[in-house]
Parts: sequence; structure tokens; C-alpha cells
Amino acid sequence: MSKILLVEDTPDLARAIRRDLESEGYAVFHAVDGLQALQFFQQHKPNIIILDWMLPQMDGLEVLRQVRTQSAIPVLMLTARSAEFDRVLGLEVGADDYLVKPFSMRELIARVRALLRRIEHVQQIVAADRERQTQALTYQELHLNPETYQVTITGKPIDLTRTEFDLLHLFVCNPGRVFSRTYLLDTIWSENYIPGDRSVDNAILRLRKKLGPLGEAVETIWGIGYRLKS
Repeated sequence: MSKILLVEDTPDLARAIRRDLESEGYAVFHAVDGLQALQFFQQHKPNIIILDWMLPQMDGLEVLRQVRTQSAIPVLMLTARSAEFDRVLGLEVGADDYLVKPFSMRELIARVRALLRRIEHVQQIVAADRERQTQALTYQELHLNPETYQVTITGKPIDLTRTEFDLLHLFVCNPGRVFSRTYLLDTIWSENYIPGDRSVDNAILRLRKKLGPLGEAVETIWGIGYRLKS
């Protein structure tokens, strides 16, 4: 059963949303202000957040900013602010979708379903990427053996950490595919990272240095993440 954190301070609207979501089989936790929202986020580990913009204690944008330092959980923002600037601001801070009040419950539920389907699809891709391929891989003059954790360039061994090896393995398996920082954290670091740090960027710098001239093949895609030239 998917868990939804509903953050809405208008009692009648919150009751209506909660009733309709629960009738669809979702478990709903209702927070009435921004501080309680962060508390419930940590406590209940929801699969998606429905977040009102105007809240007491802490507004929705600040809640979203703090959530984004810890998680890539889907967030659907609810607000009466319909100006394009406000919609863009919410999306830039990290919202995945945006619904302007008043709205129909049918549309809200449809958007929730779409976000949950998307995150399920991403999780399937992550799971597939985590499954280690056992065959040796070659990229230009680089040779990588997942069974022995050995990497050589023109026959010379390269000493990599487990994290650096996992990054390189993911890149070599998927040349040309762009990986976001969040995706790399979820895939390579899993739970073993400090949210908001620069673990990915620092690991990429170390990996490029160890790869020498071949390190230039690991490209930065500004504002998105990294890829290996195809």
C-alpha cells in the first residue's frame, strides 16, 4: 500500500482529499503545518507528498527545500497561486507536479497515480542497474572485469575504490546515457550518503583523474548530471 503525506491546513479540503485517497486504497497521513509535515516525513517515510504552498509555521516551499536535501520523493504542490512565476518557482525548488486550487478530486487522484507510476518505473530501472553484469566490459582502451573488480587501461591496472568502480561500471554499461546526481546517489551510494553533500561530484573528479586522458570521456551535463561519451 502506497503511503501519502498530505500537508494541508484547510480542514474541509484536507478531509475531502483524505477521504477520496483512502477510498482508492492509499494510506494517508495528514499534517496541518510545515513543521508537522517534516516530522511526519521522517516518521512515516511516505511514497509521495501532497503539499500545500501556504502553511502556518513554515510555508510549503521551505518544506520542499528541506525535503529535497534528503530525498527525491515525488512532491505534488497544491496552491491558489496560479501565476506562471509561482508555478515555475515551485518546480525549480523541486516540485514534480503542480495543481492550482480549485481542482477536481479526479484530477488530483490521476496525478498522484501518475507520479507513483513514474517512481515505480525509476525504481525498476535502479534495481536493474544494481544487478551486476558478470561479463568483462571494454570501452576504448579500458577493460573492466566486474567479477574481479579489476580495471586496466592499455593493460596497466588502475586502482579504484568500490564507489569509483561502481560508477565506472554503470557508465561503461550505459555509454551515452545521462545519469542525474540524485540517481547516482540512489544507485551507487544507496542509503550510505549524507544528503546535500557533493559525494557524486567529488567521486567523479577522482575517477577522471585516475583514468588519465580517458577521464575526459566522462562528461558533465550541466544542471543534470554525468554521462560517458558513446
